[in-house]
Amino acid sequence: MLPELWTTGAFAYEGFRTEAEPLEGPTYEVMAKAASDAGVWLHAGSIPERDPEGPLYNTSLVFSPSGELAASYRKIHRFGFDKGEAVLMGAGSELVTVRLPETVVGVATCYDLRFPELFRGLVDAGAQTLVLPAGWPERRRSHWTLLAQARAVENQAYVLACGTAGTHAGVAQAGHSLVVDPWGEVLAEAGAGEEVLTVDFDPAKVADTREQFPALKDRLLGLDPPRRQA
Repeated sequence: MLPELWTTGAFAYEGFRTEAEPLEGPTYEVMAKAASDAGVWLHAGSIPERDPEGPLYNTSLVFSPSGELAASYRKIHRFGFDKGEAVLMGAGSELVTVRLPETVVGVATCYDLRFPELFRGLVDAGAQTLVLPAGWPERRRSHWTLLAQARAVENQAYVLACGTAGTHAGVAQAGHSLVVDPWGEVLAEAGAGEEVLTVDFDPAKVADTREQFPALKDRLLGLDPPRRQA
């Protein structure tokens, strides 16, 4: 996995338009070759995608070991409120999962982490491992770790969260990529600087956890809104 918008910097808003590229542009070509050369599944982070028929998108790319594009995901929740990504990029509209031989991966990006309903949707679509590249600011690093663990526990899934290190456009980044198991245990965590994590984990633990502690079966859907008090 690579981080969010690593080709430009997640907070380098002024470069989004000039640095944007087509889905199958230069970054696509380099990452497809890297996946094929290494014979691995590769989440190539996200890029500013230029859609010839629409706005820019914050788009994640996932490649198979043969170098084929297995999935692309346009970030649904854009950060910035009334500036930056929120106004410069369009919002994606589709949840994306990828079926690997060992697990089903649900794809999300950075600010998505704050919206648990997105991850429940991915779980309903079969996701067992949740992957999330990010350009998360250092000043809210405690939220990064807390929310990654929360998404793992409430969905009884692995969370692989890849955070940017260093500084982007003057904004210090949190780093601290981490891998969390379905019980919320942090299996590995990077520091604040550039680092590569290599983690072995058992995908079968998701099914085991959901069987041993079947909380997902107790979800109540379609609840009526609260009644107004007199």
